[in-house]
Amino acid sequence: MNVNVLALLLRPAPGQNSVLALPVVAFGVVTTLVLTVIGGAQSFWGWTDEFAPVYQALAAIALVLLVVPLMSLGGAAARLSARRRDERLSTLRLLGVSPAGVTVATVAESVLVAGAGALAGVVGHLALSPLIGLIPFRGEPLGFAAVVLSPLHIVAVFGGVLLLAAASAVIGLRRVVISPLGVRTRTTASKVHWIRAVIAAGVIAIAFVVIKVFPSVGGLVGTIVVLAGLFAGVLAVLNVVGPWVLKVSASRQLRRAEKPERLLAARIVLDSPKAAWRQVGGIAMASFMAVFAGTGVALLNVMSAEGAAASDLALADDIRTGLVITLIGSFLMVAASVGVNQASDVLDQRDLHRSLHHLGMPLETVDRARRRAIMSPLLVTAIGSALCGGVLVLPLVGIALITAPVSLLTIAAVVAVGIGVVWASTWATRPLLTGAFQEA
Repeated sequence: MNVNVLALLLRPAPGQNSVLALPVVAFGVVTTLVLTVIGGAQSFWGWTDEFAPVYQALAAIALVLLVVPLMSLGGAAARLSARRRDERLSTLRLLGVSPAGVTVATVAESVLVAGAGALAGVVGHLALSPLIGLIPFRGEPLGFAAVVLSPLHIVAVFGGVLLLAAASAVIGLRRVVISPLGVRTRTTASKVHWIRAVIAAGVIAIAFVVIKVFPSVGGLVGTIVVLAGLFAGVLAVLNVVGPWVLKVSASRQLRRAEKPERLLAARIVLDSPKAAWRQVGGIAMASFMAVFAGTGVALLNVMSAEGAAASDLALADDIRTGLVITLIGSFLMVAASVGVNQASDVLDQRDLHRSLHHLGMPLETVDRARRRAIMSPLLVTAIGSALCGGVLVLPLVGIALITAPVSLLTIAAVVAVGIGVVWASTWATRPLLTGAFQEA
């Protein structure tokens, strides 16, 4: 089959342009935030005075806390509308198109979409950099030149986004190439194994031991690198164990379901725990970072109360500024993640919504089930992620700072705002569900 026929078959169906726009928007947001976060962090690495290592250590930790979740969001962006694309590609396989032809067409489509979004993200970074440069550290603004990335770094990030899109497309094609009929008939079940929990427990235990021992035996630079790496590892393992936790929780809710919306919500989660996790994964990252923010605020209060020197108080003010910036970045990430994933989920499940409508299920029942399938796992996700963050912070600051009233209040406030963002996004995406029912 020639390239023109493939392009015709891969062209979005009428009325599906919104589906194509979603990953473009997601890649644009991801690229903007990644470039801006890296640009802000680089401004500290040119300092050489006695306080420079402290700023650099905090910048490295903040970079990991933000970039790792953003990469996860980038992966989600690359998988947006995967079900619709899998069905079209499985049709091509059933018509006799070779696996190589399907792979080339899909990777090209994914890279083009990611490229459009990444290009918009570069423009967004350049537009935001003057504003980021106004943020004061050490009593003066950072400046535009300090926070804007060089062309070489921008190209590197741009290329990384394209590679992420291409890799996700190739990985997603395995089911289509191996079993096109199973994909077409939706008989391929989404599986998550309990071994994920074992891996997560092992990684967190190792991280706890290393964080407790290494700072006393390693140098400052080595400690910074190790801490940043451990935080990145634990953040990554949260994405591994999250779907399994949601599967276990939904299975219990299914057995206790007494209302149609509760039953449907549990089945939605069990149908694809990985997709359900992507709906709430942003909250997991926000809760994880909330622990660091809370203990940081408590530590700053202790420094102020003990009458620290003027230089230490200035450092405390800068740390507070850094915490605020990190939390704002976290909330932007959460808003982008849940908004795009929920919109994509509604669009990809249009056939299911139409079927439920034809069976006589009211729109309100389906909408309540959809929102419950998102909001119900949030509490488990938020508490579990906060506990993981507490385990890592414990060897560094002690239990007193973690449980200090101001720390607990900060953690609760951050988690509450994050949950509020998710709740608002469930209502913002309701018109898409209404549109699916109107089409039925």
